[in-house]
Amino acid sequence: MNIVLMNEFSQASKNPIILAQLKDVVDSMGHTVYNTGMTGDDDPNYLTYLNLGVQAALLLNSKAADFVVAGCGTGQGALMALNSFPGVVCGYCIEPTDAYLFLQINNGNALSIPFAKGFGWGAELNIHTIFEKAFGSPKGMGYPADRKESQNKNAATLFRVKTETYKPLIEGLKSIDPEIVKKSLTPRFLDCFYANCKDSELEAYVRSVAEAM
Repeated sequence: MNIVLMNEFSQASKNPIILAQLKDVVDSMGHTVYNTGMTGDDDPNYLTYLNLGVQAALLLNSKAADFVVAGCGTGQGALMALNSFPGVVCGYCIEPTDAYLFLQINNGNALSIPFAKGFGWGAELNIHTIFEKAFGSPKGMGYPADRKESQNKNAATLFRVKTETYKPLIEGLKSIDPEIVKKSLTPRFLDCFYANCKDSELEAYVRSVAEAM
């Protein structure tokens, strides 16, 4: 599974901490981690939570990523930005049971975590355990287990609803401020996207935007 970590400008200094905890948990599981967020306060590729939404939508809809771990100061901006696109079902995660229950009940493909609010002593332990609960067992198993069938049905229905009520991704991206899309196409994002994209139409669109920058 390809897991992508992303964060915006306000939490750039936290990126190495989050990345280390994520890799410590999932590397041994055989998952691959990509890092498309800002990696420090001196990172020249400035991202807001709006850019995280674009990155997540392109990565998940193209199958370049199987799961996205996103975050901002409160986690709320990233949550709203990711959920504003089709093909992305993002849950809000403060502590480990949030991660476990979201993955088992809602069967989503992204988490938004507050990387500033409540991020104090022992924060790296909380993050580590969040990742253990998120990726330590198959998702969609239901909680309680006897509700698995109905919960999976509702989760699948939500994906279809988002497809019907949102614009197709490329149409939607073309209708927003083009600078938001352009600034989302950072070198680390493009490396991940091009290496793993399985949708030729989305790849052609991204290449056209990147080449015009």
